[in-house]
Amino acid sequence: MIATICRKAHFNAAHRLHNPNWSQEKNIAVFGKCNSPNYHGHNFDLEVRVRGEVDPDTGFVMDLAVLGSLIQDEIEERFDHKNLNEDCPEFADIFPTTEYFVKVIYDILKPKLEKGQLLHITLHETQKNSAEYGDW
Repeated sequence: MIATICRKAHFNAAHRLHNPNWSQEKNIAVFGKCNSPNYHGHNFDLEVRVRGEVDPDTGFVMDLAVLGSLIQDEIEERFDHKNLNEDCPEFADIFPTTEYFVKVIYDILKPKLEKGQLLHITLHETQKNSAEYGDW
């Protein structure tokens, strides 16, 4: 039997969207308030879904407590109350947009899963804006 489990988490982080190859006018036109030189923060809501075979011995796709610890150790500890531009080497060469951020989270968590388990990440930047990335 195949099933999908979901674990949610919450963390806060700041960023600035800025393309150094553009003029200040173009940066403001494209990124608006997100281009503030003083950065700005978000209260991120994260949903991590794992799909796979249900283990007949446990009834689990994956122990949700283990998934929760993985998210805490690998994602929340790494990004909570951080400036993504300044504090996180994952964003040294990419824009800290939600689209890239969701892929960064996927890349961190995917190698930690068992072979054959699928991963799907949803990252809510605001109540209205989110991005998704994953195996399905």
